[in-house]
Amino acid sequence: MTETLTAMPSFKYLRTELDSSGILTVMLDRNPANAVDRDMYIEIAELFNHVDRIGEGVQVIVFGGIGKHFCAGNDLEEFANMTPENGTERMWRVREAFYAISGCAVPVIGAIHGAALGTGLALSGSCDFVVADPDASFGLPELTVGVMGGARHLARIAPFPLVRRMYFTGMPMSARDLAAAGGCIILSEPGKHVEEAKKLAARVAAYSPTAVRVSKRILDRIENMDLETGYAFEQAATVRMSGHPDSKEALAAFREKRPPRYRPEIDRTMFD
Repeated sequence: MTETLTAMPSFKYLRTELDSSGILTVMLDRNPANAVDRDMYIEIAELFNHVDRIGEGVQVIVFGGIGKHFCAGNDLEEFANMTPENGTERMWRVREAFYAISGCAVPVIGAIHGAALGTGLALSGSCDFVVADPDASFGLPELTVGVMGGARHLARIAPFPLVRRMYFTGMPMSARDLAAAGGCIILSEPGKHVEEAKKLAARVAAYSPTAVRVSKRILDRIENMDLETGYAFEQAATVRMSGHPDSKEALAAFREKRPPRYRPEIDRTMFD
């Protein structure tokens, strides 16, 4: 167990805790099913866009939910009240929250249980990767409630023919079945999704803070590049990092079969 250094109670709908290894746990907390409304989207965007306001010691985020479900979707009352006049601003708030997660300065690991439907699925798909309870339910019921969206986020973790099937039928799939059908999620033992996500987060947190953040930016940039352009972009980052002490320390530690001793400060001159 790691010693808890920081608890941040400043958000209404998010519970945060930063431990001594640099793992920040962020939990949705809005009864009864963590359905997201406009104010909650604003909080999510604020936290993930400005993670260093919690502390530069943040190395990786584990993102889950409190209660029975991770997130059962968007607050349906807001859909009922949405019109062409107010819808543009509301949809911008939604996009900003999703983009803040996918573009966060540090890796985000989803720890998913219960329902991850609609907005919940999009939040999951915005993470760098997902650990899920086998009985977690992923789905896009958008057509069921007269709205659209979420298919592109599902396509980050599932083959596109499966995306089409889930979208047009509105039928959810368990994490177990989604993984069996080719979904890129990690199945935990029942009830151990947060624990397993934290184990993987600990591996991330053991690397150089500078290298992790440089790598996050690289992966965000190359995801939609062709092979040649993307690999050239990665190589350019290798050249930049080759002169950094953490790069040399990683190689020395590997050769000497010892734990590396990285610099705790983040060298922002390494960012493109």
